[in-house]
Amino acid sequence: MPATRQTHVRYLILLMLFLVTTINYADRATISIVGAELQNDLGIDAISLGYIFSAFGWAYVLGQIPGGWLLDRFGSKRVYAASIFTWSVFTLLQSFVGHISTGIGMAVMTLFLLRMMVGLAEAPSFPGNARIVAAWFPTAERGTASAIFNSAQYFATVLFAPLMGWITYSFGWEYVFVVMGTIGIVFSLIWLQVIYNPSDHPRINRAELEHIKSNGGLVDMDQARSQGGGGAPGGGPKWAYIKQLLTNRMLLGVYLGQYCINAITYFFLTWFPVYLVQERGMSILKAGLIASLPAICGFIGGILGGVLSDALLRRGNSLSMARKTPIVIGLCLSTSMIICNYVDTEWLVVAIMALAFFGKGLGALGWAVVADTSPKQISGLSGGLFNTFGNIASITTPIVIGYIIAATGSFKWALVYVALNAVVAVFSYLVIVGPIQRVELRDVRELGDQPKGQQELKSCN
Repeated sequence: MPATRQTHVRYLILLMLFLVTTINYADRATISIVGAELQNDLGIDAISLGYIFSAFGWAYVLGQIPGGWLLDRFGSKRVYAASIFTWSVFTLLQSFVGHISTGIGMAVMTLFLLRMMVGLAEAPSFPGNARIVAAWFPTAERGTASAIFNSAQYFATVLFAPLMGWITYSFGWEYVFVVMGTIGIVFSLIWLQVIYNPSDHPRINRAELEHIKSNGGLVDMDQARSQGGGGAPGGGPKWAYIKQLLTNRMLLGVYLGQYCINAITYFFLTWFPVYLVQERGMSILKAGLIASLPAICGFIGGILGGVLSDALLRRGNSLSMARKTPIVIGLCLSTSMIICNYVDTEWLVVAIMALAFFGKGLGALGWAVVADTSPKQISGLSGGLFNTFGNIASITTPIVIGYIIAATGSFKWALVYVALNAVVAVFSYLVIVGPIQRVELRDVRELGDQPKGQQELKSCN
């Protein structure tokens, strides 16, 4: 293989991560875009809709640790491909709810179960993203790479919210699920043709592989699996490893921060289009278009956060300073959404929400932190545990907001609730997390031979 000029296969891999995450978040957002029409068509109240919004989160959270284990055991390529195909099938099946359900109760139950299956199938996705970025990108490029795939959640709204709003307006809400399910099924086949381990990819040359490997990329992460090997030492990740992760103060602070950041995400992903229709009196078509504007700002903020973080790192700042600075600044900006409670002008409300979403995007560097800190032998499991804590917010946020709206008749206190989550996330990163550094695990076979006081989790730079 030529060694003089590098290939840039890692950027193709990053494009695939960006596209799959766009489809991932578009499928999550389908129910929110059609939410107002569902309420009218099926007679669903606000509390029931909140539970339907949360159904994805219940299964998604429960599937994180098993999903991470599957990634570590069988590798990212096969597990992720199966994940894409399966969640897309269950997305498509939601189009039949109006035809097979009789009565409001049955409609709610059917939608809840199908949304749960989408959540369960999507569970390996973000731990898989983090594993692939850790394998394909050097440390100094990892923040930008993580920010790019994570920013796809905003791009999904920019691209698909107007499209789904138009489909709902022109053809009916059922066709949104048909279109999105079909797109995902096709993409799962493309994924199998493009994704490989760094050392196995047919288009990479030695120069790029050495660049990645010598600068912190974990290029051999899935090598044992591609050769028919197993997972982590001892035949796969052990529950004792999880105990070690859960006793690390830095990781617990990161987990709390991610829960709060995801609370902001799931407000925009679930209730925000409903807020525009019910609180601000917009049509479903207009709400779909307007919802894309803050998402554009979130996308810009998401990319900028990663670029700023890596730039700080290249200028000699510590990893902790480089990662925390955009997080704290961004989350402080996201609290601006409370101002919407005191203004009535439509364009000003949209502008404030755009600023809040920009800030949330700027501060959404949790997956870069995971790639920086996860132990090599259980990176999938570590990412799954991180995502478990973070996505508890996908359960609680839609339900809490549903009850707030039912109790108060407006979104005012809902916005306060979401903004307070940003404040808690800032506290967590400034006070609890401490130095950001890669975790080094003790082998589970060694722990049984050590006195209890020495069975501690070690960390290294």
